[in-house]
Amino acid sequence: MPLRLLTTGGTFDKHYDPLTGQLVFADAHLPQCLAQARFDSPPVVQALMAVDSLEMTDHHRQQILAACRESPERQIVIIHGTDTLVDTAAVLGNARLEATIVLTGAMVPAEIEGSDALFNLGFAAACATTLAHGVWVAMNACVFDWRNVRKNRTLGRFEPIAPPMP
Repeated sequence: MPLRLLTTGGTFDKHYDPLTGQLVFADAHLPQCLAQARFDSPPVVQALMAVDSLEMTDHHRQQILAACRESPERQIVIIHGTDTLVDTAAVLGNARLEATIVLTGAMVPAEIEGSDALFNLGFAAACATTLAHGVWVAMNACVFDWRNVRKNRTLGRFEPIAPPMP
């Protein structure tokens, strides 16, 4: 199945600038990640923006929604900053598109040793090609429905808002 990858920035794509000591956007990490992941059929990559999710606005979210609506592929992975990933998932979920949309990101930039970026990318791609239509969040080997997820800033992970029903 064809897969579309939308990039929006976030920690996944940041670089460490040794002169300023800050994380900044520069060349995208995605080409190297895709080569390392060895996809049988390379996804279609569409770079929408390179913003920190804390700086993401409603206008940015509408751009992401428009890209999902216009995508001929019905399996979509969105690389997004983790701080407001859930907000974007809600915009997409409320749109009720006939697609499987999976948002993912990284807690540590792809270029830094010990990053979760490559794993999360592969996991999200697997989720996008196997889950039912809907909006999902895939982080660190867990997948969540967009209506039941939050980022736990204390523990640095995503978790369900409510425990699953028995």
